[in-house]
Amino acid sequence: MQSTDDKGNGIVVNDYTRIIYAGKEFLTQLLPELQRHFKVETHKDIATLGEYISKQTLLSLPDAILIEVDEDGECFRFVEKLKLNTLLREIVIIFLSASASPKLSQIALRLNVGDLYIAPIPVNDLCNRIKFLIRLRAFQPRVSDSAAVRVTAQFPVKKRIFDLCISCFVFLLLIPVFSLIALLIRIESRGPIIYRSKRVGAGYKIFDFFKFRSMRHESSNDLTNLSALNQYAPTEGTSPTFIKIKNDPRVTKVGAFLRRYSLDELPQLFNVIKGDMSLVGNRPLPLYEAKSLTSDEWALRFLAPAGLTGLWQVSRRGKGEMSERERKKLDNFYARKYSLRLDLAILIATFAAMKQKENV
Repeated sequence: MQSTDDKGNGIVVNDYTRIIYAGKEFLTQLLPELQRHFKVETHKDIATLGEYISKQTLLSLPDAILIEVDEDGECFRFVEKLKLNTLLREIVIIFLSASASPKLSQIALRLNVGDLYIAPIPVNDLCNRIKFLIRLRAFQPRVSDSAAVRVTAQFPVKKRIFDLCISCFVFLLLIPVFSLIALLIRIESRGPIIYRSKRVGAGYKIFDFFKFRSMRHESSNDLTNLSALNQYAPTEGTSPTFIKIKNDPRVTKVGAFLRRYSLDELPQLFNVIKGDMSLVGNRPLPLYEAKSLTSDEWALRFLAPAGLTGLWQVSRRGKGEMSERERKKLDNFYARKYSLRLDLAILIATFAAMKQKENV
């Protein structure tokens, strides 16, 4: 029995999908609804869960594990051990907790679990989240972050020809600018000139995303401590999907100039030439942001090409009052309506929006 909200994505998430539940506090509340969507097996504590996992073969491993957070932190030690095993680290893990704390959120982020739910737990949202994470995992590299993902976004032919012609011409024209920016970055701070990160684009394709480095080297480790500066505020008791820091202290002087005039984005012309992205589309997201877009309503944005610029950049970029929902709605609108005419209009508007009004 395939769930109605899982059609058309190539990955079947149904009642044969195996979920392991470890704990007792929320079991009565959650189990009936979980069993409507998945094949669920329960374990009363971490000890019996660990014993069960140790006896499984590659073919019998569960697709996801729901773990209630215990006071002694045994669940954290279990996940740490699980993540050390290459074959087990890809299992979707979700923590469930009766109370919230900054320390708990930091631990969940450090352990790279799929999500953390705080009571009262919305059961329908939890089921959608499990399905989404399982689908996303199917497209992610299995053994290493550098593994290739064989999922190709299908761009319209006219759009692809347009992208190649414009991006190649602009790249050749800006070679002197590339050289000058590279020199300034090298003079100011140590580290690579080009910053690479994994991003999720159209069709959940994961690729290396290029930018001129605008921050101190290895500054991404400070992200957790800067969450209070996030431009996108939490809504309805949930953590924000997108992260964009106001007056980010990690940005260098050269980086601040590059960001103000969007010059740090120029290396993405390589991504366009390679076919990872289009000139116009929805911005490709970091993995932690893509995992947060779980419902079918917001997953629609991944049906559009990933782009160097897009609707939200030219319409509301740099405005602190823009909400997450507004940005998501703009992404979805483009996914439904994109065309060569719309792309041309967005590109023309991009030149006016290139100078940032805020340091974000």
